[in-house]
Amino acid sequence: MKKNELTYSGPPCRLDVFLTETGENFSRPFCRSLILEGLVKVNGKNKKPSYQLNPGDRIETASPETGRRQDGFEDLVIFEDKALLAIQKPAGLSVHPNSPNWEINPAASLIGEPTLISLLFTKRPAVVKAGITRLGLVHRLDRDTSGLMLIAKTPEAQASLTDGFRDRLMEKTYLGAVGGIPAKRSGLIDAPIGRATGFKKIKVWEFGRDAITAYKTKEKGTDCALLEIYPRTGRTNQIRIHMEHIGHPIIGDRVYNGRPAQRMLLHSFRLVFSHPLTGKKTELQSPMPEDFKKIWKAVKGK
Repeated sequence: MKKNELTYSGPPCRLDVFLTETGENFSRPFCRSLILEGLVKVNGKNKKPSYQLNPGDRIETASPETGRRQDGFEDLVIFEDKALLAIQKPAGLSVHPNSPNWEINPAASLIGEPTLISLLFTKRPAVVKAGITRLGLVHRLDRDTSGLMLIAKTPEAQASLTDGFRDRLMEKTYLGAVGGIPAKRSGLIDAPIGRATGFKKIKVWEFGRDAITAYKTKEKGTDCALLEIYPRTGRTNQIRIHMEHIGHPIIGDRVYNGRPAQRMLLHSFRLVFSHPLTGKKTELQSPMPEDFKKIWKAVKGK
């Protein structure tokens, strides 16, 4: 955000309401977070979002700072060229803020806890300057899922990669540890997913969108198994929903009834795709992270 200073004129108005009307297209909840972060001052002092502005009040807004809390991006980079970045996202790191304001003004991503987008904004300013939609995002992972993600560095690469995901041309492989051992070594789950009326949680639903997931057992524990999972479609929470549907929820998945663990044991392991510049078949991998290995070793019981 730009640094800005102005003098208020008009009838009494809440500070957070005024900020939503300044032309930045920021939502009221987001403006509240700006105020609570101390990035908005009235007459040189911090005020509450409910503060009533009066004629003559001097309002100052400051840009979010890119401090040390945005460090660590380079450690996440697996591969980079002129067209794309490949990132190994750790579990617990959100891809982007909940508020959509970062799509209007990328600097808004610096408000609140670090996300992949705020790291990208800080450490790859060229992507920001290129004016790429959504800072090059072409897909996402859940906060508690780790592993491989692709980020486009040019509009052309973004269009190519987005088409690849949409048209199901990407070969995706996940590693997932599940409760129980599937009866068959491999299987195919073909069950539509949607949000039925009256339900907050997305689930298998006969009137949902088509969703297909294949899997095979990679390793067996005492009462659990490590699977290679191949989502053929890309529905929200698809793997987690499908694994619960067949009675083998992902370990650590608190939403879809997985047994307790320090983290959710789901990891984006491999992507095979056509490179957006060369058209050549490209394979990238993100090795199983150490925290995943440690928890799997503890829960498998062998």
